[in-house]
Amino acid sequence: MTRIALVTGGARGIGRAISLALKDTGATVAANYGGNDAAAKAFKTETGIPVFKFDVGDFDACKEGIATIEAEIGAIDILVNNAGITRDKPLHKMDPEHWQAVIDTNLTSAFNLTRGVIDGMRERGFGRIISISSINGQKGQFGQANYAAAKAGLIGFTKAVALETASKGITVNAIAPGYIATEMVKAVPEKIINTKILPFIPVGRLGEPEEIGRCVVFLASDDAGFITGSTLTANGGQYMA
Repeated sequence: MTRIALVTGGARGIGRAISLALKDTGATVAANYGGNDAAAKAFKTETGIPVFKFDVGDFDACKEGIATIEAEIGAIDILVNNAGITRDKPLHKMDPEHWQAVIDTNLTSAFNLTRGVIDGMRERGFGRIISISSINGQKGQFGQANYAAAKAGLIGFTKAVALETASKGITVNAIAPGYIATEMVKAVPEKIINTKILPFIPVGRLGEPEEIGRCVVFLASDDAGFITGSTLTANGGQYMA
């Protein structure tokens, strides 16, 4: 049976790698994106994966987006809550807008999307829900009270929903990546990477987006049917939870 997967933030960075990894397993993938039309168009042209633009922080927009995807492609079996943004500032300089934007995109989105697919998964007796948390949701990070709170919230959300859905054939798990070689991380000055980041990663390198994609593929597979409510850390040993 061909599974249908929705990956939020699925056209760039880690999301792109996840979308491609799931496609390689034979899944039919829909990639959500929020704003970069040019990047989404290029991704669709290159990969053949359809893209769907809607605001993951808006409940009604998610409801409409899911309805469109299911009408065009089919019922969603695998949901990957990957969409995320940063608005970094120390708390004493952080405005309510900086806080709310990150909470809405990184955490509320998981509720919006999961709520939109959960009834169908329960009815069909199968589902895979995977949320992309972060090492900084486990250990905290200077200037990221909003981001760390949202990513930590995903871990709590995962555990609660896993308990609620375990008897329905649905697994709910999280992945907490460390520093991954995305465009955002590569934009950090080389000196900072070499002196402030790599020395604290025991394996001595950044992670690759494809490595997170393979984590998702495993958790989405039938082989992972006995794993639920878990957080898979993928950070090169930087933080051992």
